[in-house]
Amino acid sequence: MRMPGLAFARIRPAVRHNGRMDVLRAVVTGASSGIGAATVRALRAAGWEVVGVARREDRLRALADETGASVFVADLTDQRDVDALRDHLAATGPLHALVNNAGGAKGLDSVEASAIEDWAWMFEVNVLALKRVTSALLPLLRRGAVERGVADIVNVTSIAGHTAYAGGGGYNAAKFAAHALTEVLRLELNGEPLRVVEVAPGMVRTDEFALVRFGGDRARADAVYDDVPEPLVAEDIAGVIVDAMQKPRHVDLDLIVVKPVAQAAPYRLAKGDLVVRAEAAE
Repeated sequence: MRMPGLAFARIRPAVRHNGRMDVLRAVVTGASSGIGAATVRALRAAGWEVVGVARREDRLRALADETGASVFVADLTDQRDVDALRDHLAATGPLHALVNNAGGAKGLDSVEASAIEDWAWMFEVNVLALKRVTSALLPLLRRGAVERGVADIVNVTSIAGHTAYAGGGGYNAAKFAAHALTEVLRLELNGEPLRVVEVAPGMVRTDEFALVRFGGDRARADAVYDDVPEPLVAEDIAGVIVDAMQKPRHVDLDLIVVKPVAQAAPYRLAKGDLVVRAEAAE
């Protein structure tokens, strides 16, 4: 089912290369659900060709049928899969943008009590997979930059990579590392026509993030959002990502922090209706 208000491939952004017009192409990781799937939809609506990457083939196939995107099944913690993705992309056309969205959290236990296996998983999916994919696809992005004049690397991190909170433990550590990786990458690529954008969302209500974090406990996952007025949704973040990618080529939105109005920090959320204080309204 298509999202209301989105007309897929109505506009086809393109660049001229060797006398022909090539449509712009982006890779989106973590594309089977949440922000990744929403980003695939938003890019398709903006006319981009998109390759959605994730582990779950059934979800990817449904997304392809819905949007017309291409898909590639891969476990990004496995270097063989990342290499296969690189080879597939190199054989099927140019690449102009990479959205590193794959990631996740497990648990809210203290540093002392949390499971080392959860920490290892969070570093694999949030940091090492990000490094694997970026390293593998940078040569293709450089070629795309020659055609388009610029290429984009958009890393979706979290406000948890900028502000620590009790219980954040391994997720804070992993997202701080992803933020640092992004900052270092931007320094290392300075002088090349490659934009490095970090999008750091706050509370985003999706079908799976909190559910994975709490080991499939639906009641606990739903309680995260109880009485929070208008948490962000995946489409909000997707819109920010696409906007950053479609800025004029000399404009780089280095860091975009996106939170719902009800959230001042990871640990400070307003509950109930947002209202003007009575004394301030007089």
